[in-house]
Amino acid sequence: MPNSVRTSFDLAHWQSRLDALRAEHRVPGATLAVLTDGEIHELASGILHRGTGVETTTDSVFQLGSVAKVYTAALVMGLAEEGRLDLDAPVVEVLPEFATVDPDATKTITARRLLNHTSGLTCDFTDDTGRGDDCLAKYVEAARGVAMDCPPGTAASYSSVGYNVLGRIIEVLTGLTWDNALRERLVAPLGLAETMTLPEEALRFRVAMGHLGQDPEPTAAWDLMPRNAGPYGRVLATAGDVVRFALMLLDGTAADGTRVLAEETVTAMRRREVEVPDKWTLGSDGWGLGLSIYDWNGVPGFGHNGSSIGQRSYLRVVPEAELAFALLTNHGTTDRLYTALSRELLGELAGVQVPADFAPPPSPPSVNVAPFAGTYRREGVIITVTEKDGKLRFVYEFADALKGIAPPIEADLVPVSKNVFAGRNSMFGDDWMPVLFSRLPDGTEYCYTGMRVAPRIPAFRAGVESVGASG
Repeated sequence: MPNSVRTSFDLAHWQSRLDALRAEHRVPGATLAVLTDGEIHELASGILHRGTGVETTTDSVFQLGSVAKVYTAALVMGLAEEGRLDLDAPVVEVLPEFATVDPDATKTITARRLLNHTSGLTCDFTDDTGRGDDCLAKYVEAARGVAMDCPPGTAASYSSVGYNVLGRIIEVLTGLTWDNALRERLVAPLGLAETMTLPEEALRFRVAMGHLGQDPEPTAAWDLMPRNAGPYGRVLATAGDVVRFALMLLDGTAADGTRVLAEETVTAMRRREVEVPDKWTLGSDGWGLGLSIYDWNGVPGFGHNGSSIGQRSYLRVVPEAELAFALLTNHGTTDRLYTALSRELLGELAGVQVPADFAPPPSPPSVNVAPFAGTYRREGVIITVTEKDGKLRFVYEFADALKGIAPPIEADLVPVSKNVFAGRNSMFGDDWMPVLFSRLPDGTEYCYTGMRVAPRIPAFRAGVESVGASG
C-alpha cells in the first residue's frame, strides 16, 4: 500500500475542491464518484445545462464516450473466459464477413489485437447505418474498404473501428444485440440501475448537455453518434455506476459479491500488453486488454478517458490502494480540471505522485526538423507539416465524414527530443499536445497524434509482413 494516505474520505473537503476547481476551469457541471476504504462516495457540482439552469446531482447521467470501450472489452473477456472466443484466433473465424483493404492483414487480425489497439484498423471512420438491430453488421461491412493506419502488429494505433468489430463478435456469439448483451451480462449482474446505451433510455433521468467554448455554450445537438457507435463510444451512466463497474475490474465481483468475471480474467485485462510511444495524451505508457495502463512513479494503475460532443469522462483505478474514481463533465475541454483534481485524489487517497504535465523544456534541443515536413493521412484526418527557417508548422484538419466537425488545429511545434514535439492544442484549451514522428518496421514514416498513426503519403504498402508490437 502506498504511503501518506488519508485514513478517511472527507466529503466536505472534496466537495469544496470539486466546486472550486470546476468554477476555476469554467466547467458548467461535473459529477465525481470515489471508491475508497470499501465505500463509494458521490459528489456533484454546477449545472447540467446553461440554457436551462438545471442543477447537477449525483444521479445525473453523462455520456461516457470512449470509456464505453472498457465495457465492450469486459464483454469480450467474458466470452473468452467461457471458451466461446479464442483471443488469438483470426477474427474471420468468428466473422467470415470481416475484411480489410489488405487481404493478408485480414488473416492476422485477432480479438487480442483489437483489444490492445495493434490491429492497424483506423479510428475515426463514421457511417450511420441506421437504428436497426443490424446496425453493427452493416458498419463492419461498410468498414471493409477503409484504409488502415498501419499493418497489424507494427504499432499501437487507437482504433474505434476495432471496437465495433468486437461489438459485432459479441452479437454473433451471444445471439443478442450489443446493447442487450451489455444489459444482460454486465449491467444487470452489477446492479447498474443508472447505466444505459440508447438516448430514449436516458430520458428517464437527469441528463447532462454538452458545452463548448471558452464561455461555455450548450452544443447544438445532445448527441451526434449513430447507434452503431455503442461498442466504442456510447454508454450513458452516472459517476457512481462507472465506479461500481470499475470495482468489478479489481477482482471480478460486484459489490454484493456476485461473480461476473474470474479474477484471472480481470487481471489479464490489467496486464500491460503493449508499450506506446505517446506517454502523455492519457498519461499512460501502455495498453492492456481494453484498458490504458499507468505507472505513477512505481505505483501501477489503469483506466480510460472518453469524449463525446461537449462532454468528457475519466476513470482511474489504483489496485494497490483499492481506489477508483470517475469524473464526468459536460464541457469539451476539461483536462485541466481533471489534472488538478486527480493529482489531489491520487496523492491524498493513494499516495501516488503523478508525473509532471507534458510541456517542452525551457531550452528546447536543436533538431533537424526538415525530414519531418510532409503530408500525413489517416481516415478522417489530414495532417500537414511544413518547415520554415528550421521550425515546424502543424495543421490538423478533419476530413472524410468528419469534415467540418471542428476548425483545424494549427500550431508551431517546439522540440522536446529528436522526434517528439509539443504544440498548443486550440481544441483543448491551448494545452500542450505531443506530436511524434517515427517509422514503422517496413520503413513507412508516420506522424503520431492522439495515440493514432497517420502514415506519410504515399501510404504503406499492402501485404507487408506484420512484425513489432506484441499481440
